[in-house]
Amino acid sequence: MPRIPWELWLECLILIDKRANMKKLAFFLGKGGVGKTTLSSATAYRLSASGQKVLICSLDPAHNLGDVFHTKLTNERRPIRENLDGMEIDLADWVQKYLEESRKEIQNAYRYNVVIDLNKYLDIMKYSPGTEEYAVLWAIEYIYKTYHETYDIIIFDTPPTALTLRFLAMPAISSLWVKELSNLRKTILEKRRVLLKLNPEANVLGGQVKKEEDPIYQKLGAIHRRLEYLQELFSKESYIAVVLNPDELSFSESLRIRDELGKLEIPIASLCYNKFLIDDRRGERLRSTFKSIPIFTFNRLEEGILVLDDLAKLEVSPLVHHLRSN
Repeated sequence: MPRIPWELWLECLILIDKRANMKKLAFFLGKGGVGKTTLSSATAYRLSASGQKVLICSLDPAHNLGDVFHTKLTNERRPIRENLDGMEIDLADWVQKYLEESRKEIQNAYRYNVVIDLNKYLDIMKYSPGTEEYAVLWAIEYIYKTYHETYDIIIFDTPPTALTLRFLAMPAISSLWVKELSNLRKTILEKRRVLLKLNPEANVLGGQVKKEEDPIYQKLGAIHRRLEYLQELFSKESYIAVVLNPDELSFSESLRIRDELGKLEIPIASLCYNKFLIDDRRGERLRSTFKSIPIFTFNRLEEGILVLDDLAKLEVSPLVHHLRSN
């Protein structure tokens, strides 16, 4: 019978105390090519090896999560090893789902309007700015609601910085728009009431004058609550790890991530300094710039990830302990 390393026994004991405190979601952010997939995979591997049930998902349109695990991954969950399942989100499929959901809701809300042909407007929605970002949001929401009770943690390997920051910002930005649209709809309903008082026989579109009975106003309220829920999920229930390399472009990108997430009130939990060089002097600059954020360093694996067990060569235990306690 093979011996179990003492470090793994220790992790199992710590797990008993810290499982309740661990965030349900973890996101690995950073510039393309810094090692987000490798570190998120190694973290998932270590957590699963210590007995926690983990789901790891790739949100990157250029998936290589399956390559790291030497497993064919799809839009549906597939087992990778004991306690670890994986999936690669098909963004094109989720864009289609988002468009279909939007089409049904718009047609239902404006079913009384027989003058305007809504179809021609709905057909161009797929080209609208933000469509891909909303699709990513709905995918994250679905995965969390469907699987958060099945797994101890769900880990997301994210796309490069630009797309990731846009979908993380969507709940906060969209909430402002929805709030203004709700106020506008409220004004419209008030004017309808005035019109009916002046002329009780007036043909008011839709027939609604009370916001409690107006399907559009109610739908805007439901959207606002949905967006608030996602914002809460990102800001309070998610562990955000920013991955960077010892190069100037990667460092600058990390600063941008810090500043943008700060505006959204989404805290960074840790920095993962990957492909660390022993004689690198940027470490001190990193510590002075990100003073309050823990920094974990990882050496380059010269031979790469050739087999699944190579993930164990990355010393992610300190990062895993921090993730469990935050």
